[in-house]
Amino acid sequence: MTKRFGFTLAEVLITLGIIGVVAAMTMPTLMNATNGAQFKAAYKKALSAISQAVVLNVALDEYNLADTTDTTTGANATSIYTMLNKRMNVVKTADGALGYTIAEGANGEATADSNYTLFFNDGSAFSFPKEAKGCTLDATKGSTSRDSACKGFIDVNGQKKPNKFVKCDNGKTGNACEVTSPSDVYPVLFFDQTMIPNSDAARAVLYAK
Repeated sequence: MTKRFGFTLAEVLITLGIIGVVAAMTMPTLMNATNGAQFKAAYKKALSAISQAVVLNVALDEYNLADTTDTTTGANATSIYTMLNKRMNVVKTADGALGYTIAEGANGEATADSNYTLFFNDGSAFSFPKEAKGCTLDATKGSTSRDSACKGFIDVNGQKKPNKFVKCDNGKTGNACEVTSPSDVYPVLFFDQTMIPNSDAARAVLYAK
């Protein structure tokens, strides 16, 4: 009499159930890690792209962020708005309300209700105060403190969620700040030909290994 070895239906169903439970527990973590890596890469790319646009404008029109003298949106204006529209692939702009809500970060960063916001073809957005001009840390151009620089924020995926400012884990600050799950909105400081992070969390994401 021949014996046949195999699994019963009950054993197969139990095994599949265990696999399903393990997958349900690990998938959210894997998805968060993937999204975080994408946000980090997009953040670095946006910082670099905007800085390169300013450098290009210096070469072509001979002025940088420190030399902006007005806040208008005209094609010939010496403004941040006009500079970036000329040098970057801007697909649309917003004057004031964005049409979506930005959750404020731990430092109480302002939302964009009184900002110009530029949306780029890669899906990212850059928002800055309408009154921003003459952004510099150069004492020869009138800078007296760090307050002479201008502040804004980058949303690496535009109107897509989560639309939250990046935060340090467990409320840590300074060099102790770590960000294990980067979000999509990053405060920035911009001046002269430079754009840098403007919060401990934004710096932690940019400089993390």
